[in-house]
Amino acid sequence: MSSRVVYFNGNYVPESEARISIFDCALMFGDMAFEMTRSYAGKPFKLREHLDRLYGSLRLMEIDCGMSIDEMEQVTHETLDRNRGTEPPDMDWQIMHDVSRGPLSVYSTVFPEGIRPTISINVWPMVTHMGGFAANYKNGVNIVIPAQQTLPAHMVDPKAKTRSRLHYQMANLQAARMGPGRWPLLNDPDGFLAEGPGWNIFLVKNGVIYTPEPRNILLGVTRATVMDLAKKLGIPVHETNLGRYEGLQADEMFCTATSYGMVHATTFEGQKVGDGQPGPVFKRLIEAFKKHVNCDFVAQAHDYAVRMPEWLEQQTMAAQVG
Repeated sequence: MSSRVVYFNGNYVPESEARISIFDCALMFGDMAFEMTRSYAGKPFKLREHLDRLYGSLRLMEIDCGMSIDEMEQVTHETLDRNRGTEPPDMDWQIMHDVSRGPLSVYSTVFPEGIRPTISINVWPMVTHMGGFAANYKNGVNIVIPAQQTLPAHMVDPKAKTRSRLHYQMANLQAARMGPGRWPLLNDPDGFLAEGPGWNIFLVKNGVIYTPEPRNILLGVTRATVMDLAKKLGIPVHETNLGRYEGLQADEMFCTATSYGMVHATTFEGQKVGDGQPGPVFKRLIEAFKKHVNCDFVAQAHDYAVRMPEWLEQQTMAAQVG
């Protein structure tokens, strides 16, 4: 059994004992805000920015979690510190925050202590996330546009990061039917490129970077970081409406997300992007990103890929013993 612990409603409990009620609003409505951050070289990546976005989501959803952002930041570091000793020092971590409104009031008799928001913070070794992803850094990813669209901002504002993500799951299923390993890039209701399930998209044409305007997308923390790095490198960046046409004309295309940082696209809608290899703008940016986070996350991912089978075996054996 894993010796990792989770912050859960004011206590630190074993990972296997962190349980959310079947009556929780998270299960009933997907009524839960969340954030996923990771560490680079042991240091959480822009944790405060992720927490700012979490609290923005909570405000939009009208959830008072009962903790200040400073308190949330403090217990996040405490949770990570309590788990560091379960892995070698060179292990980086996923850090997950989940906050719901708590159980529905109609079921209040099940909770004699009273109904309150559900707050959990868990950390997970990045070995499985990045070990399984490592080959994509070399091979790139194949992007397609599924039938599923993003939700329009006038219905559910995509700037709030919530667990109500059925449209993402439908896009994943549709992309999978289009071919193994396809990555879905959703259009917005106006037919413009928006985002993938948990990642942002960038196009490069004639040395200029283009990315969808922020109307119908999640404002990714890594997206903002890459845009800042590009500007420091003197690479122009434009947020604008982009369609399938612009995607097919792009010299380069790449995706950004907190977990893997950056990855290039080999194909878009079945057609090769450029020569199918990482382009010069992407290469400059990913090197700048590595320096920015003080971690060669590509080399790290390949190292984790080698270590992952043994890690999984050890975790399975520990669970069986537990």
